[in-house]
Amino acid sequence: MNYCFLKHWILMTPLLWPCLKVSETLKAEKAQRAVPSTWRAKRAWVWRPFVVLEEMDAIQCIGQLRSDLDNGNNSFQYKLLGIGAGSFSINERTGEICAIQKLDREEQSLYILRAQVIDTTIGKAVETESEFVIRVLDINDNEPRFLDEPYEAIVPEMSPEGTFVIKVTANDADDPSTGYHARILYNLERGQPYFSVEPTTGVIRISSKMDRELQDTYCVIIQAKDMLGQPGALSGTTTVSIKLSDINDNKPIFKESFYRFTISESAPSGTSIGKIVAYDDDIGENAEMEYSIEDDDSKIFDIIIDNDTQEGIVILKTKVDFEQQSYYGIRAKVKNCHVDEELAPAHVNASTTYIKVQVEDEDEPPVFLLPYYIFEIPEGKPYGTIVGTVSAIDPDRRQSPMRYYLTGSKMFDINDNGTIITTNMLDREVSAWYNLTVTATETYNVQQISSAHVYVQVFNINDNAPEFSQFYETYVCENAESGEIIQIISAIDRDESIEDHHFYFNHSVEDTNNSSFMLTDNQDNTAVILSNRTGFNLKEEPVFYMIILIADNGIPSLTSTNTLTIQVCDCGDSRNTETCANNGLLFIMGFRTEAIIAIVICVMVIFGFFFLILALKQRRKETLFPEKTEDFRENIFCYDDEGGGEEDSEAFDIVELRQSTVMRERKPQRSKSAEIRSLYRQSLQVGPDSAIFRKFILEKLEEANTDPCAPPFDSLQTFAYEGTGSSAGSLSSLASRDTDEEDDFDYLNDLGPRFKRLASMFGSAVQPNN
Repeated sequence: MNYCFLKHWILMTPLLWPCLKVSETLKAEKAQRAVPSTWRAKRAWVWRPFVVLEEMDAIQCIGQLRSDLDNGNNSFQYKLLGIGAGSFSINERTGEICAIQKLDREEQSLYILRAQVIDTTIGKAVETESEFVIRVLDINDNEPRFLDEPYEAIVPEMSPEGTFVIKVTANDADDPSTGYHARILYNLERGQPYFSVEPTTGVIRISSKMDRELQDTYCVIIQAKDMLGQPGALSGTTTVSIKLSDINDNKPIFKESFYRFTISESAPSGTSIGKIVAYDDDIGENAEMEYSIEDDDSKIFDIIIDNDTQEGIVILKTKVDFEQQSYYGIRAKVKNCHVDEELAPAHVNASTTYIKVQVEDEDEPPVFLLPYYIFEIPEGKPYGTIVGTVSAIDPDRRQSPMRYYLTGSKMFDINDNGTIITTNMLDREVSAWYNLTVTATETYNVQQISSAHVYVQVFNINDNAPEFSQFYETYVCENAESGEIIQIISAIDRDESIEDHHFYFNHSVEDTNNSSFMLTDNQDNTAVILSNRTGFNLKEEPVFYMIILIADNGIPSLTSTNTLTIQVCDCGDSRNTETCANNGLLFIMGFRTEAIIAIVICVMVIFGFFFLILALKQRRKETLFPEKTEDFRENIFCYDDEGGGEEDSEAFDIVELRQSTVMRERKPQRSKSAEIRSLYRQSLQVGPDSAIFRKFILEKLEEANTDPCAPPFDSLQTFAYEGTGSSAGSLSSLASRDTDEEDDFDYLNDLGPRFKRLASMFGSAVQPNN
């Protein structure tokens, strides 16, 4: 089968693109025939690329596909296959290809399609599929765009001309190989005269110096044009924000040339006096400043910085005294903390200001001449010994007198002139140092008080004799030999010695010749006790007492007499006294245990005896005071007579009502008429202190003392004494049987209105009528 190649040439001009078909030469045809048929059948069509202009509205004719086998009988059918074939159409009869929609090169610049020829009479392809390419030509339809927006840059102020600021870059989506569609030039639309831009690179540079204190931010607008800025070119713009960073090109300056402050003389060190302010046009670290005082020889004031406000705080370093100096004049200066060498010339001649500080007078407390006092006194001095003198003065001009008080010890006292004296005997061994507090008060103003510490050291005198350093439990074996070491002793002295203590040990003179032991002084504050004979007898001489004299090296030297107790012990063959000490301890512990047991037994016996006595007393009380018994109930008598008071008890015998063998003596019956007058007079005077009441109490007391049934211990006796009764006597008829004589009731007329009715009934005036 013969193949023909249809070649299309598309010119770059947008006027006309004719379709040209060129046949292969005869030489090429001969070459085709020389190829085997099997290989020729597999050969695909070969086409030059088709081209189409993007963004065209009308239908564009791109080219034509035609097979050499097509003889024009309209039996061949052409088809397009492949991705993107939907954007094109093909005439099935003629093979003409056209674009049916707008094409955008920026979306797809190349289409790879396949063509197929089918013979409709047989329904089969007469050619193998042939692949061809459609290329979309670019037009200048995209403006330049700045993709890295927003642009921000920082550059130091006062930078020289030509300093690099930032580079801006614009991109054009058009084909850079097609004309000048993507060739961009940059232009500065706003930002003159401080900035400039390089046309081809987009680099922004400084064109003149700028001061941040005048303006710290600039807005620069850059324009980008394609096609090298030729007519019809497209453009885009961007904004660049440029900030000026600060440099320390300004020094701080005081706005005030003079400051006046006041300070009280009682103000403590560190007190704030006032604030001074300097201003710096720089910012941040470049505005940090420090204040100082020029030529301050007095070193009384200082200036510290407030880091938040950059203010200078004037403080008092040492206390001031109005009486010495009433005002101070100082000059302060200020400078930056961080200054580069190249900017140092701008900071020459620091700004200064003058400060005047006025000292205010205050009533100050007393001042001791010394911050503290140390006095020394020997121990053993008598009462009233002078220890030392303290002194305080009034620092104010009026010089107020002082009063002194002493606190902290009862061993000392102080008088009005500040002299400290002893009030008790001092003993260094009890206390070697005394810490006292002396208070001084102004006489004119007792609120002004000051105090000072006084330390009193008590010197030692040799007033304590040496003694044994410990309690010695010394044992000697019965089978000890002569010259055997029994005990090593040492001594102590409570006195303080300037030199080291040295003790001398001696055996008493009276025991030296007859003693069974001897003493050897080691000259190192120790001594050795040695046996002076061979053998001891525990039964005959169980304990020895050795008198030892110990002298010290004090001035004068003191000597003490000490007794060392040496116990004889049966050590056995071991001749070890440690067993003696253990046996002695066990003996003591055993004795203590037996004693404790005996004491516990005695206490238990005493408590048992005490509880037995209490039980017996309780039992006796229960038998002596029985409750309602048979005898008691059988001897009760009841009377229906209306009683006439206490005297009615004399009318009958009440022996049956009592168990006591001692009864009141029965009084002889007396005539009521004879007694009633005297009783009436007595009843007007009777009271708690009367003889009748005392007599009644004595009778009851005697009755209680002689009653065998009363408790054997003190008890509270309660008596319901009703008095002597009415002066009219008893109205009961119980006692009328004892006398037959007539009573004279005339006295009833003298008893007042209350007895008027009785007087009318029983008086002599009415007797005849009765």
